[in-house]
Amino acid sequence: MSEMVKYFWTKAVNDGTRIGLTTEGQDELGTIKFAKLPAVGDDVKKGENLLSVEADKAVSDIPSPVSGKVTAVNPALGNDFDALNGSDTDAAWFVDVQED
Repeated sequence: MSEMVKYFWTKAVNDGTRIGLTTEGQDELGTIKFAKLPAVGDDVKKGENLLSVEADKAVSDIPSPVSGKVTAVNPALGNDFDALNGSDTDAAWFVDVQED
């Protein structure tokens, strides 16, 4: 697996696994200006591209740590990506995935 793995965290939530950005990921990427996220209902596969982020230092594709169906996308990311750049890592989540 790539070094990108340390850039995200996973946490069990009611409808599966929540995937978010770690502080280390924030530090490495810099301020995130844009994220291309999957949509609710999309199928994702472990190790395949889950999302792309465009940040100060790089444009990065982030592989999915799990396989399953996207059940939620962080609503805070609808207008801007401040939630990914703040100090509250719990708020810096991308999607929830119901694992296969």
